[in-house]
Amino acid sequence: MNRAFSRKKDKTWMHTPEALSKHYIPYNAKFLGSTEVEQPKGTEVVRDAVRKLKFARHIKKSEGQKIPKVELQISIYGVKILEPKTKEVQHNCQLHRISFCADDKTDKRIFTFICKDSESNKHLCYVFDSEKCAEEITLTIGQAFDLAYRKFLESGGKDVETRKQIAGLQKRIQDLETENVELKNKVQDLESQLRTTQVSTSPAGTGTPKSPSTDIFDMVPFSPVSHASSTPTRNGTQPPPVPSRATEIKRDLFGAEPFDPFNCGAGDFPPDIQSKLDEMQEGFKMGLTLEGTVFCLDPLDSRC
Repeated sequence: MNRAFSRKKDKTWMHTPEALSKHYIPYNAKFLGSTEVEQPKGTEVVRDAVRKLKFARHIKKSEGQKIPKVELQISIYGVKILEPKTKEVQHNCQLHRISFCADDKTDKRIFTFICKDSESNKHLCYVFDSEKCAEEITLTIGQAFDLAYRKFLESGGKDVETRKQIAGLQKRIQDLETENVELKNKVQDLESQLRTTQVSTSPAGTGTPKSPSTDIFDMVPFSPVSHASSTPTRNGTQPPPVPSRATEIKRDLFGAEPFDPFNCGAGDFPPDIQSKLDEMQEGFKMGLTLEGTVFCLDPLDSRC
């Protein structure tokens, strides 16, 4: 039964694409826990993890502890593990990080998947006990992975190199904006120092020193906060107000809003767009392997 999701022909998908792309499919299960594994794929890898967590479950049961219940929400955005009553998200596994998913063909309750942790980059094996629908959950994860991969190709993955270049240009514009602000501040500091020098070197008793409100060209120096000033110009009229910097923060040097290469909210991707694209491309390229295997090989695996 070992097969990648793209080659699965003996099983048809169980849900409509809209159900997974616009909503999510919920399942109830018991969460045996997660444990670190050395490889992102492999029957023996998940078999050892399942045995380890089942053994830990028997110990906890002998101590009077119950296996916690969770709700799984599967969609093209990932597999969320929530507390059923409070709906608090305990784990959020993105699909491109899930590399292996397996169910026990002798015990219809047990299924597991391997996911790469987003913070530690370690491979973690998650093990669940569901009421005789382990294979259905495995197939649902496979279908969600398939749809997510297609969506990635249609939106962010068709021309990754071009999007990297756009992201690089956008960063360059931001750097130029920062450099422009720094240069303006330096010019203001130099003008202030020059006015101070002129006042301090003026002979005592001479005429009224040059007003510090003008620069060496007898002009009112530029200041981003001078819009509140009431100093008139030479013809007696008020100078036009200087636009507030707050209205310019979202615009680049050319007066245009910075281009968003993904057309989505800032919270959807981390600041390092290029790394995110590389990570998603690598994850989807690895693919998701769905497998039915035998976990129940010793007395500890009996129903309890």
